[in-house]
Amino acid sequence: MKLNVKKSILFALISALLILPDQWTKQLAVQYLSDGTSIPLIPDILYLLYVENRGAAFGILYGRQWIFYIITIVVLFSILYIVGRTPTDRRYRPLLLVSGLIFGGALGNFIDRVRQAYVVDFIYFRPIDFPVFNVADIFVTVGCFALVLLFLFYYKDDDFDFLKRRKDDH
Repeated sequence: MKLNVKKSILFALISALLILPDQWTKQLAVQYLSDGTSIPLIPDILYLLYVENRGAAFGILYGRQWIFYIITIVVLFSILYIVGRTPTDRRYRPLLLVSGLIFGGALGNFIDRVRQAYVVDFIYFRPIDFPVFNVADIFVTVGCFALVLLFLFYYKDDDFDFLKRRKDDH
């Protein structure tokens, strides 16, 4: 497998540029909301509200950080593997962008879990009592949604032949 430096730098740059606003907004949430303050952005709809999330959405797997470590490491390395094998053709740029979104978001939350054993969440959508979330969650969600759209409408099965093991890849 041949390393493409330009593609690797672009992927790392996308991921880093996503981690920065995620970590910055989480720090702002800690600074301005951790005292229990709730700030309505759109009254009765959207709020800023500090939560220390020690589980996943809806509180599932609460306190089982080791599961999140394993899942995140597997996801991050899988993305790196796919990105490393992805051709540099223009056709694959959307895949690289979406992979960067998912990678940056997953790494942003992973940083929280490793550093403090919980993820800082602070965006609350009240009308459906949606779990409080953060910027990294938005990146992962948008990235996964875009990935599904790419698989359904943009790529064809043979576009992923590059993932099949070749004899010269041992």
